[in-house]
This record gives sequence, structure tokens and C-alpha cells, in this order.
Amino acid sequence: MRYLIVSDIHANWHALEAVLRQASGQYERILCCGDLVGYGADPNRVVDWARENVDVIVRGNHDKGCVGLDDLEWFNTAARQSAHWTQAVLTDANLAYLTQLPQGPVVVEDFRLVHGSPLDEDEYLIGDADVAGVAGYLDAPVYFFGHTHFQRAYRLSGGSLRRLEFEGPCALESGFAYLINPGSVSQPRDHDPRAAYAYYDSTARVVTPARAAYDIEKAQARILNAGLPPLLAHRLARGT
Repeated sequence: MRYLIVSDIHANWHALEAVLRQASGQYERILCCGDLVGYGADPNRVVDWARENVDVIVRGNHDKGCVGLDDLEWFNTAARQSAHWTQAVLTDANLAYLTQLPQGPVVVEDFRLVHGSPLDEDEYLIGDADVAGVAGYLDAPVYFFGHTHFQRAYRLSGGSLRRLEFEGPCALESGFAYLINPGSVSQPRDHDPRAAYAYYDSTARVVTPARAAYDIEKAQARILNAGLPPLLAHRLARGT
């Protein structure tokens, strides 16, 4: 099975549309590691798409925050303002959909989907030490995660941890565990503003990272015209 794996779309329809256009014909099912909404100005369009097209999804912290399932006090000011705005504009059907999203890990074939980490859906796995901290608790050979907005892949075996060169097809070897982040569709934080995503061929056991250029200025205009914090528009062009 060939999967398109996306995460952290954050209501950025222009970025998502570019990913779907570039990925057309190259996958059979779509998986999502959470955060459909928050930050961006097109939450309903993105959630409508997810309801119709995403086969398996886990909830993200912004999905929870935007429907009142999580305390927004620990969100930064811009994130909190966007969450309140999103909750006000979501349709009843989309509010219900986001409210019912499952908490990870969710099982797909022999791998798992999570938002943050396998142990805590809100935990950030940013550095090697963060990843090493969950190594002893993995019960599947492959985990796909999001939340950090960094496109990364890690290989673990016993007490060893290796961050992989993740710039092209990556064959997953037997006898190892892998934690793989497809990156953020909407808001990458590795100074590359292009939308990030990945493919996974579960038969060949090969993961391939990908990036798609999109019309950032249109996405920025949508955010500014909606009255959302300007920071959320400006950072799209910086990839931070």
C-alpha cells in the first residue's frame, strides 16, 4: 500500500492544495498526524477535505484547542487568538468531526500514527534526547508523528539512536524501530517554507520525504484579511 502522509496542515488550504496537486496519482490512501486547524484562515475548507478524503487521522493539540477540548492558557498569544477565531467560524459538522478525532497512537497495518509522541500526544520530539526518551516504549516498528513541524527520521535499536539523512527515499530495515515526521504542510520550521509531507510504501518499506512550493502570498493574504495575528502570515515566508 502506498500512503500519502501529511501533518500540521493548520488551515492552510493553499499549501494543502499544492501538496495534493503534486502528489496526484502517487498514493492510494491518505493518513494525517493531526492539526488540521489553527493558525490558518481556511479551517472549514481543510476539514471538509479531511472528512471526505483522509482515511486515518489522529487529533492534534490545535484540533483539541479549537473545539474546547484543551486549555488554551498554555498556547502562545497568536495561537490562542487563532484558536478562538477558528472555533467561532467552524461549521457545526466540522466542530463535531474535530471533537471526535481519535487520540494517538492509532494502528495502521503494522505501524502507528501519533501527533506528539507515542507516550503523550502533546509531547514534542524535537531533539535526539527527546526521541531517545521514548525508545524503550515502542510497540511497533514504525511510528509517524507530527507536532514539531520538522521533517525528520530516526532509527533506533537497543540503546542506539541515529538521525537519518532524510532527503530522498529511505528504506526501513528489519530489526530497527523508526520514528518519522513528514513535516508540516502549512508551517515548516526548518527555514524551507515549502509544504512538507511524505510517502510511505508499506510493501517495499520505503519512506520518501517531499516538498511542494505554493503561493505563500495568497495564504498570507487570507490570514491578514481574516483579522488573524500578522505574525501567522509573515512566518509562512520564513519557514520558521
